[in-house]
Amino acid sequence: MLITGATDGLGRALARAADDAGATVLVHGRSEERIAATLEELSDRARAYQADLASLAEVKRLADEVLAAEDRLDVLVNNAGIGTNVPGGGSRQESADGFELRFAVNYLAGYALTHRLLDLLKRSAPSRIVNVSSAGQAPIDFDDVMLERSYDGVQAYCQSKLAQILFTFDLDDELAGTGVIATCLHPSTYMPTKIVPSPISTIADGVEATMRLLTGPPDEVGGRYFNVLRESRADGQAYDADARRRLRELSERLTA
Repeated sequence: MLITGATDGLGRALARAADDAGATVLVHGRSEERIAATLEELSDRARAYQADLASLAEVKRLADEVLAAEDRLDVLVNNAGIGTNVPGGGSRQESADGFELRFAVNYLAGYALTHRLLDLLKRSAPSRIVNVSSAGQAPIDFDDVMLERSYDGVQAYCQSKLAQILFTFDLDDELAGTGVIATCLHPSTYMPTKIVPSPISTIADGVEATMRLLTGPPDEVGGRYFNVLRESRADGQAYDADARRRLRELSERLTA
């Protein structure tokens, strides 16, 4: 099981829960020190992968290292992400590739990583892809996806999270019959992580909701969006076939 952003918050707690359940956890993180600290909490089965998801070159390197070292991959959890105002204090920032930072890290990195690992996931079927999204969603403005004309951190975050859901629905349709399912969720509201100033729920709530998608019957979780434990309806753009096509074509172009 590869978990991105596994060195903090939900990802770290999820890594512990999966390790306790007997999984071999592939711990992704950006910081060597945080990766080492996370591995100390896990069994000897766990393995480390370091990459900065703000760089597509590093995303591809991460995938290639996994492909070279791992014989199978049963679960990919695209969990890594950045919030509305951190980093940057609400100012617009760009990734190493010149893309709006939240769109790049929260969405494009997972898109690129998933596609590069897709053959391995298919060979490992039954397998699944879980995208950790959010109830905070905003329609994508395809005329200004990178928010160059008008930037707002909340809009940047929310459109990146909706992009994950469009991607999930599109991918699950594409994978029909392969034994690989894609699903997504809002794990919990304002968990106490580094991107949340005023927590409401607990990390344990998020772990429970996410673990359910990792272990639940495929026909009950595939191709769906969940708000914590309940199947829910996402923003209407997620069900717009033309919007999903436009996002897919954009993503293919941006990630080459």
